[in-house]
Amino acid sequence: MIPYKKFVLSNGLRLIVHEDKSTPMAVVNVMYDVGAKDEDPNKTGFAHLFEHLMFGGSINIPQYDTPLQIAGGENNAYTTNDLTNYYCQLPAENIETALWLESDRMLSLAFSEKSLDVQRKVVCEEFKEHYINKPYGDIWAKMRDLTYTTHPYKWMTIGKELSHVENATLQDVKSFFKKHYSPANAILVIAGNIDTPHALQLAEKWFGSICSGEKYNRNLPQEPKQTEPKVLEVRADVPFDAFIKAWHIDSRLEKGYYVADLITDILGGGGSSRLFQKLVKEKQIFSNLDCFHFGSVEKGLIAIEGRLVKGKSFQEAEEAIEEELNLMRLNLVSEHELQKVKNKTESVIAFEDMALMSRANSLAFYELLGDAGLMETELDKYQAISSEDVLQYCNQIFHPNNSNTLRYFSNQ
Repeated sequence: MIPYKKFVLSNGLRLIVHEDKSTPMAVVNVMYDVGAKDEDPNKTGFAHLFEHLMFGGSINIPQYDTPLQIAGGENNAYTTNDLTNYYCQLPAENIETALWLESDRMLSLAFSEKSLDVQRKVVCEEFKEHYINKPYGDIWAKMRDLTYTTHPYKWMTIGKELSHVENATLQDVKSFFKKHYSPANAILVIAGNIDTPHALQLAEKWFGSICSGEKYNRNLPQEPKQTEPKVLEVRADVPFDAFIKAWHIDSRLEKGYYVADLITDILGGGGSSRLFQKLVKEKQIFSNLDCFHFGSVEKGLIAIEGRLVKGKSFQEAEEAIEEELNLMRLNLVSEHELQKVKNKTESVIAFEDMALMSRANSLAFYELLGDAGLMETELDKYQAISSEDVLQYCNQIFHPNNSNTLRYFSNQ
């Protein structure tokens, strides 16, 4: 159990304080309730662009990194389709430096054409390097577009089209900032070697006077139930044929999500998993093969992805995968196999809780889901899943009408 105290400042900022006197360090984590799913379909990539812009200087601080480095700190950030997270770690006696820095960029970024131009170029180069010029780089851009017809999970975090970021104006980014990056849409976690009353006092000092902003009320178009299988074939200059198949699953807080998570470990969780043992090691149809999901807050995807061995056909690959999925649909997973993946999940959760930065991130994320206390019941939800639950859910999600297949042909 991770001890914490929760407060809400008068401007709506949610504050979570986690004391850990065993470390000389402290973590400041600011999570904004905005991700790629909150973008205008004609102006995508903005949440990720802001991940870069937020390091470009704020109203009173021309450079974010320098004061933090002087204070012995390190920082980073990440953006997903669901959220944007900024975090830094530094010696606990210097925590006020981190709070000063984070509060100033929440107060107001130093918007300028120069800053926007610099970060826009950085993001555009990243788009080209990882998603256009990199072999297989466009796989999930194509898969998202195939699997989603309506929901904004339809595009990648980097954006749907390069032109959206290329054409972003100063007014565009100012409007996006005003809508999302305010105390009303943020969660602040202060963790480490600090007393709770002192943490609350510092939070009030540095964040309390920032204008609350309007609480963003999300009203996203929902994805309709898929009623027929979809297939897309692509040819590209890549060394090997690639095969990807994806199915829609339940949202993050539904029981189906936890069942799907265990299914990914049964099918693709390392060298002892079913797909690796049967289709990589024994039948040698794939050179590598994995089963995973994206951990999406809203209804997401479970996927099987792999590279085919030279000379193996897509028909052979698909039939072999279908054979393994049939076993999951027809037979109960043994108690031993189910317990093995539950044990693995328990160890992952325990390992994540060991690091102070991970604990701070988890507290923020579960608060974003609805309540930081949800993290205490995660393991119980996994342990409650039965072999019958796995069988039922496999029959539900691995239905042909819920399937999306990408055959990525090599031209070489």
